[in-house]
Amino acid sequence: MSGRQPVLTMTAISKSFPGVRALDGVDFRLFPGEVHALMGENGAGKSTLIKVLTGVYAHDAGDIELAGQQVSFTGPMQAAAAGVSTVYQEVNLCANLSVAENIFIGREPRTLGAIRWGEMRRRARDLLARLDLHIDVTQLLGTYSLAVQQMVAIARAIDIQARVLILDEPTSSLDATEVEQLFRIMRQLRDEGIAIIFVTHFLDQVYGIADRITVLRNGRLVGEYPTAELPQLALVEKMIGKELDVLESLDEQSKRDLAALEASTPFLQAEELGRRGSVAPFSLTIHAGEVVGLAGLLGSGRTEVARLLFGADRADHGRTAVDGKPASLRNPIAAIGHDIAFCSENRRTEGLVGELSVRENIILAMQAARGWLRPIPRRRQDELVDKYVKALSIRPADPETPVRNLSGGNQQKVLLARWLITEPRLLILDEPTRGIDVGAKAEIQKLVVQLSDGGMAVLFISAELEEVLRLSHKIAVMRDRQLVTELANDHTVDADRVMQTIASGTRHHEGPEVA
Repeated sequence: MSGRQPVLTMTAISKSFPGVRALDGVDFRLFPGEVHALMGENGAGKSTLIKVLTGVYAHDAGDIELAGQQVSFTGPMQAAAAGVSTVYQEVNLCANLSVAENIFIGREPRTLGAIRWGEMRRRARDLLARLDLHIDVTQLLGTYSLAVQQMVAIARAIDIQARVLILDEPTSSLDATEVEQLFRIMRQLRDEGIAIIFVTHFLDQVYGIADRITVLRNGRLVGEYPTAELPQLALVEKMIGKELDVLESLDEQSKRDLAALEASTPFLQAEELGRRGSVAPFSLTIHAGEVVGLAGLLGSGRTEVARLLFGADRADHGRTAVDGKPASLRNPIAAIGHDIAFCSENRRTEGLVGELSVRENIILAMQAARGWLRPIPRRRQDELVDKYVKALSIRPADPETPVRNLSGGNQQKVLLARWLITEPRLLILDEPTRGIDVGAKAEIQKLVVQLSDGGMAVLFISAELEEVLRLSHKIAVMRDRQLVTELANDHTVDADRVMQTIASGTRHHEGPEVA
């Protein structure tokens, strides 16, 4: 990039929220005619940096220059008017308006206040033709696929003379053909001189389209790298924050014996289970008393696997069996009926009801399984809740405390209690220790081992490899929404090997694998 001037420079950007420093002195450069991947795990600061750039958030410190001029936008509309446009993962357009109306909404060609419909439709067709998209612009946007809707959003962005185009997780709901179509358009726009910020969690896509990569971690800049000079394994290391040669060696006793468990009939079998646009078909078996760890970067498909097994999302491919017999896990009620429980990673929006008490939150799943016309007697509620409040050391111990007043660790324990009270045979835990203190984390890890030793099957999802390695009998590795391999968690498996598998997406044959 020597001799070229960046179109965008962000210098020493800081942004804090109550109790959280989301960005801490971050630098970022973007050059004309490049695709620049902005990478980092959940909470790294990617979204905050984009929102600071586009004026959604005001930054606390630092400077932003666009084409050599210092700027500080008050909102996305002002940013777009200056040539900085964003296309979000969830297309921010109006499904009940036509394609042409969406492209020109707020900027319709008019004469004496009247919209010149013919001109608007012609200009819409010309814009989309530039992207090699030929559709009826008079049709409602909602009648088209998400891929087409994203193309329409990009057409709107380039029509307002975008110099910087931000694509925030644009491929998350696209299939391979649609991704390639999007990449073709991105290359075309890049060759026209538009600078593109590409936010994604798909490593293969980064190396298929990006010219340079900036990595953030915990709100700080890790570094800026030419894509060709940063191997995938090194990128994974920089995102996760663990250099392979300094990872702590695991205690020998933490490796858990798999052979005895696999002699029995699996509790749950999934054969080629999948959902288009969500996760590729995968096969997985989980035995009673077995902890299966799901490893992979954020966006790799771990949560999607969990939601399919619990029926929160409905599979459109494959089959499942419980205790060796075919079982349709078409919805959560069916899964609960087969003694499967699911603790969501998003405990505040998908798990707990903040306005309800600890007691009311704990009994929710049992009451749902029992039916709302058969309320659990209050005395029985009190007995059950008291048992699990004590067993999990939930603080404060008053079950009538609103759950929103509890710490993150205690909220997670309430969610665990809700499902343990139903006595499940399979407990799916999606990031159960995220955002909680070290003490609560250790208690939950200990609980997982105790439940497994007692015969409960556990599917354990965590971004922390040390946790997955410490608790699991075997590890299923996810990458780009595919289950790429299973590793028996024996003495040949360590964080190095798991991270190499995540980075390469290929099987490693130097040690035992699970068939």
